[in-house]
Amino acid sequence: MHVLIVGASGFIGRHLAARLVTEGVRVTAAGRSRDRLRRQLPGAAAIRCDLAADNADDWCDRLAGVNAVVNCAGLFGDDRGYARVHSGGAIALFDACRAAGVGRVLQISALGAAADAASAYHRSKAAADDHLAAMEAAIGWAIVRPSLVIGHGGQSSALFTTLAALPVTPDLGRADGMVQPIHVDDLVEILVRLLRAPLPLAARIDAVGPTPMTTATLVTILRGWLGLRDAIRMTVPRWLIAGVACLGNGPVTREGMAMLAAGNTASVEPLVAMTGYRPAPIAQALARRPANEADLRSARLAPVAPVLRAALALVWCAGGAVPLLFTPLAVNMEWLARVGLSGTLATTALWAGALTDIAIAGALLLRVRGAALAGIGLMAVYTLILTAIAPELWADPFGPLVKNLAILALSLAINALETRHG
Repeated sequence: MHVLIVGASGFIGRHLAARLVTEGVRVTAAGRSRDRLRRQLPGAAAIRCDLAADNADDWCDRLAGVNAVVNCAGLFGDDRGYARVHSGGAIALFDACRAAGVGRVLQISALGAAADAASAYHRSKAAADDHLAAMEAAIGWAIVRPSLVIGHGGQSSALFTTLAALPVTPDLGRADGMVQPIHVDDLVEILVRLLRAPLPLAARIDAVGPTPMTTATLVTILRGWLGLRDAIRMTVPRWLIAGVACLGNGPVTREGMAMLAAGNTASVEPLVAMTGYRPAPIAQALARRPANEADLRSARLAPVAPVLRAALALVWCAGGAVPLLFTPLAVNMEWLARVGLSGTLATTALWAGALTDIAIAGALLLRVRGAALAGIGLMAVYTLILTAIAPELWADPFGPLVKNLAILALSLAINALETRHG
């Protein structure tokens, strides 16, 4: 069997591809970065695709010799991208599969996807689901609609594990709807069984764990998985939840909170009847891979990382704004004279340095990759210049140069915590 996985660099696609490769299945991984796919999945072939732009004709050559396609591509928090990726891009892919004679298509949708759903995310998924289902006997298809998927490398897992590691466990109160989490390993097992199921295949399947629960209960389970004791539970005010959601920070968005409050549950029995497989309760599924120190460290660092970034950005912003707005011009000119600059050249150097500092601050806040390293380079230049013209600053009781060592460590930490993108 030759399986093409679209969105193979994502959470579910990556786990599915790895499982199939280890079992000797021929896998082609498709995504926006072929180099990234090659690094992540060395046992699979890699091709580039872009559901937001590709049409059915673009898929013709890619589908040659493919027996099954699994569409794992998805966005969250990008309203403008939903129609292009979830709807238009997926529909173009399905049309190409039918034209190329692909025998089997699995669509990873979402529990709650419907044409009249409250969220744009669910409506966009439903549009592609309905288009695939309308193909009827022309193609073997299954639409898999997971609830909350938990597992290593997932954004939802990272969010709830971070909450679990906090010294006080947040409780969302009335904003906390019911979820039915399923572990990614169990979801992958379901997908593998569907890939091997006899044709014809035409089914919509709700992929859920066996137990509905609140996210507060899920956080408690994850806290136990991390090996932490029970913590004091604190109800988070609705106004604070709304404020964080308005910032649109990752999964904590207004749409995400509305989806959470609406609930995300279904009966597990149709899934068991269809696939012959019953997912494990989430606590048991997590126990298959016990947490280690790296898991706990990652969970505790997650809420600290943006604070570190903001603190470093503030340092660079102050480094640029203070000379321009608060330091007397005569003092600035005196320092610049010590390195041989005067007049227009000194003024130009003053403004260039200050604006560069502010630019680094902005790059840090915008999460531009490499901004912290750029700051290290500039700081090294400043330190060398000051060491040459005023070595006594190393012995200054306020430590204007010694503090650069702390800034160096902070910059290295922020660079190490950057999320790498292909």
